[in-house]
Amino acid sequence: MEAHAVTETNRSGTPTAIAKYAWSGRERLGLLRVRGDAIVLHAMRWPDEIRDPAELLPPRVEVSEEEIEGAIALLETMTREDLEGPEFRDAYTEAMAQIIEAKRQDRELPEAPEPEEPSQVLDLMAALNESVAKAKAARGEESKPRKKAAAKKATAKTPAKKTAAKKTTARQSRSA
Repeated sequence: MEAHAVTETNRSGTPTAIAKYAWSGRERLGLLRVRGDAIVLHAMRWPDEIRDPAELLPPRVEVSEEEIEGAIALLETMTREDLEGPEFRDAYTEAMAQIIEAKRQDRELPEAPEPEEPSQVLDLMAALNESVAKAKAARGEESKPRKKAAAKKATAKTPAKKTAAKKTTARQSRSA
């Protein structure tokens, strides 16, 4: 890295320099500053590398007062103010507070509560099969996947038997 610099001092008396240096095959600009025991290089951009911020913004959209009122009403209905009750308590923070208090007072740590057992274990495959059967019934299709699968297997085996029979016939004709 080769650098050419013009040195100045900033308001606080710290030396700074604007440097032109080569990096990755390109000539670049940088600001050199002293920070403690290190010299810091801040990469700067050439004017053609800087994009106009207006390009990054979406185009302006006109919104009517009714749309704004509707959006505010929707936000108000979706915002829950009744975040009180047992389902909205922070059990982890409460448990940590109990542990900290027990350690402060040199007491034994509180027992960890037993994890709750799930009230109902769901068989996902059974639920999926039931859902597929309901969907087929709603469309008026008959739900007989096993017969179709058996028919597919039978048609797949038939060509193999014919091929085996042809090979046997071909062997017999060669040996004769």
